[in-house]
Amino acid sequence: MADRPVTGELVAAAPRRLLRPALSVGAIYLAARAITTVFLLVGAEIANRTGGGGATIGSLSMRWDGQWYWVVATAGYPTELPLDASGEVTQNAWAFMPLYPALARGISFVIGGQYPIAAILVSLVAGYFACLALFHLLRERIDRTAALWAVALFAAGPLAALFQMGYAESLFLLWLFLALLALVRRRFGWLYLLIPLMGFTRPGVLAFALLLGLYGIVRWFRRRTDPLPAVQIVHIVALGLLAVVVGFSWQLIAGLVTGDSSAYMQTELSWRRGWTGGDGGFVPFEGFVQASAIWFRVWGLSEPLGYVALGVLVVAVAALLLLEPHVRRLGIEIRLWSASYVIYLLLVFFPQSSTFRLLLPLAPLYGALALPRHPAWRWSVLVVGIALQWWWISEMLVLGTTFTQIP
Repeated sequence: MADRPVTGELVAAAPRRLLRPALSVGAIYLAARAITTVFLLVGAEIANRTGGGGATIGSLSMRWDGQWYWVVATAGYPTELPLDASGEVTQNAWAFMPLYPALARGISFVIGGQYPIAAILVSLVAGYFACLALFHLLRERIDRTAALWAVALFAAGPLAALFQMGYAESLFLLWLFLALLALVRRRFGWLYLLIPLMGFTRPGVLAFALLLGLYGIVRWFRRRTDPLPAVQIVHIVALGLLAVVVGFSWQLIAGLVTGDSSAYMQTELSWRRGWTGGDGGFVPFEGFVQASAIWFRVWGLSEPLGYVALGVLVVAVAALLLLEPHVRRLGIEIRLWSASYVIYLLLVFFPQSSTFRLLLPLAPLYGALALPRHPAWRWSVLVVGIALQWWWISEMLVLGTTFTQIP
């Protein structure tokens, strides 16, 4: 009987414990969105003065890939691949996964058919819950103040405009952070839902498959100090296989619909041809090697120096994830995810103007930036992130007119 008042107090306090971070993260997120809104308003005014008028905060928010998601939502996917004069597959909707535009279109029916408003609304709401999930993920390893600072750096950082654009990033990050949180807490059952949600929101679920493989290996070698029950082994293997199947399923679907088994791969390569001019097929790791030469030529530097710089960058990232003490404090799951995602990018990606956006799934590493406690450090990082956000909006949305400025 004596424990009943204590139990009652704990039950009564549970909603308050959940509400406090929700409100704190909400306040940070609203402040960050106010800053982004001001930047977009200023950017629209600049675009109108320099480009002949017509730009609005809405048009900036639906630029570039936002238009492709709109096409998917309203017209679906082509059954015949578009070809150029030389017979090469050109850019088309198969490069974009269906979950985000389908959700936005469903909401647009409720609000009178306004797809752009619905798409931005999905991004805004998903962005808030992604920030909340990030807070809880980091809170597993670091203190509350540092976790809130990490959320602030993320919500107001260089790529923060994506929370107010018709892109799928916010939704993907929500699924990703929830999946990482489930992995940290070993709630493996949730991953059977979250992995398909990730896989049909945007590319990247194959990196999660690699994470699960590495995670299983680490848990196996640590099984004497961190017991690994048979049921967890089954979950890790099954989830890894599920992530692989989901990761390759879109290629199969595109092939079945178009009658071309290489439809998805050729569609993805069409975005690369604007840079390389080549018509070759996909070769793992080739994109980064090609880009290191191309970018160093653009910068007036020698190509061999580009290869050296690429090697140094890879070694530096590996050392950061293995040795940097603030990163190590984030836990093995976040470090393994970061390593897996970097390897995935090295395997499949061609670095271009969208590189910054594609680094967003590494956002849990903001926890390491937030760990140093000195206020000058934290405020300086925040201010630099906000300044870089304006640069990104200006270069990619306001002044961006060519394929070299696609965010």
